[in-house]
Amino acid sequence: MGFIKAFSGAVGGMLADQWQDFLAPPAGLAPTAAIFPAVPYGQNAGRGSNTSGSQNIISNGSRIVVPEGYGLMTFQDGELTGFVAEPGGFVFTSEDPNSQSLFAGDGILSATVKMSWERFKFGGRPGTQQLAFYVNLKEIPNNRFGTQSEIYWDDAYLGAQVGAITRGSYTLRIVDPILLVKQFVPLTYLSATARVFDFSDLDNDAASQLFNEVVGSLAAAFSNYTNDPSKGNRITRIQGDAIGFAQSLSQAVEDAYGWTTGRGLAIVKVALQAIEYDEDTRALLSDVKKADALGGARGNSFMQQAAARGFQAAGENGGGAGGAAGMAFLGMGVNATAGAASGLQQPHVQPPNQQGTPAPAPAPAPQAPAAPAAAPAEDPVAKLAQFKSMLDQGLITQADFDAAKAKVLGL
Repeated sequence: MGFIKAFSGAVGGMLADQWQDFLAPPAGLAPTAAIFPAVPYGQNAGRGSNTSGSQNIISNGSRIVVPEGYGLMTFQDGELTGFVAEPGGFVFTSEDPNSQSLFAGDGILSATVKMSWERFKFGGRPGTQQLAFYVNLKEIPNNRFGTQSEIYWDDAYLGAQVGAITRGSYTLRIVDPILLVKQFVPLTYLSATARVFDFSDLDNDAASQLFNEVVGSLAAAFSNYTNDPSKGNRITRIQGDAIGFAQSLSQAVEDAYGWTTGRGLAIVKVALQAIEYDEDTRALLSDVKKADALGGARGNSFMQQAAARGFQAAGENGGGAGGAAGMAFLGMGVNATAGAASGLQQPHVQPPNQQGTPAPAPAPAPQAPAAPAAAPAEDPVAKLAQFKSMLDQGLITQADFDAAKAKVLGL
């Protein structure tokens, strides 16, 4: 009885499996889906008769569609047997007796008797398992990360340790699907009842591990970026440099966890949504901004504005003590020229006497201590030229210039 039932089941399953399958990706996939099973479509709009075939058996001659940006992996009895990395429609073939089909030209004897015998030995069920999975080769978006407390790194530009809480997202790409499947993806996602392997799935322990590794590499990534002279050593450039910081982060996770060499993964772009610096770092950045503002051409502009304000105050005070102080401030830096009085005297020579012999010079009188040299006089022309330059630059008004001119000329 058992023999008859087994044989009967084997024949029934064998006949149903003669039909060729049509396999394609499942509907409703999330953009972050990385690996997912190929789904056989036995019917389309009510048409089609292959509804009784054995599960996890792909008949010879079956069509498998590979969309653009995806790859296809086939497994038999847990072993990776094939990989397709280009889009298009492909025909499945196998030497396994369970995949034989008379519709694929395998012949009636090969397609029926041998298959029936093989299945009879396993109680009517196929003695093998054939699975097909798609792998996402596109840039996979929206992989989020964030820190709950400050991370710290050494900043070359600031010359100090910097601390911040940060959050953002990154895109990654599967650069070696075979390595990823063999080394990292759990069997749960490669079995007959596999779920979709999604990097954003909170219940995916493998994805959670990747999240923790990214967070653990952030400090090193910030340090790599700010200490790289080719990136300007400026922390302020990170949020606008998605690719540059991605390279730093990718290098950090590679150095620490071997993402590319051990798992076939690579970070492509990073979008930092926020960097919240700690109190000490905010104070340091404020001082650095002030120093930047007072340096170079901008610092010269600030000094000219300060001079203009001093000049304006001098004119408003009408030449009093405040006005004199303002004018003295403005006089600094003006290229005033004045001839310094020389304290040297020419030697006195007595005229010759009538015989032509010079008279002896009298004994020199004791000299009084030399008086201090007078301060160099200010050059009114140079001062007026300075004020005219300030008027032309719009730093002072015409009224200010006229008042200064009258003061310099003593009018």
